[in-house]
Amino acid sequence: MSTAALFQITFNLAVPFWALMIFAPGWAVTRRVIGSPWIVLPPLVVYLVFAVGEFGTLWPVVSRPDLETLRAFLGTPHGAAAIWAHLIAFDLFIGRWMYHDARARGVTHAILAPILVLTILLSPFGLLAHLVVRSVAARRPARQAPVTPADG
Repeated sequence: MSTAALFQITFNLAVPFWALMIFAPGWAVTRRVIGSPWIVLPPLVVYLVFAVGEFGTLWPVVSRPDLETLRAFLGTPHGAAAIWAHLIAFDLFIGRWMYHDARARGVTHAILAPILVLTILLSPFGLLAHLVVRSVAARRPARQAPVTPADG
């Protein structure tokens, strides 16, 4: 498969997981599928294809970071496609964490869904937005469980 073809399918490999988190957050299938950290495997496999094939070029880029070396690597089709797959996998991992974190904190999906979309497009902004929402949610008074007759 060509570099261009792998680049093109990388995002499509993550789309079903994003769609479940955004459009069907409470569905049992969504909770089960997104419950697995292995959802990032498809884009990671694409990354590994590029990273293993270009390891001799990639290693100096990551082991001795230098702007010119990084720029030269990213200027190649393999380098750009590898970083793209890396971004897609890590954005999905962050989105998965945000999905679980928001549900645990009682953040409404009407707030989370746009943040997930922002994370797909501009991950650092999405993560920052989620951290702000998370901080605000932490300051809210805890919901009290309804008192039942058995509680006395």
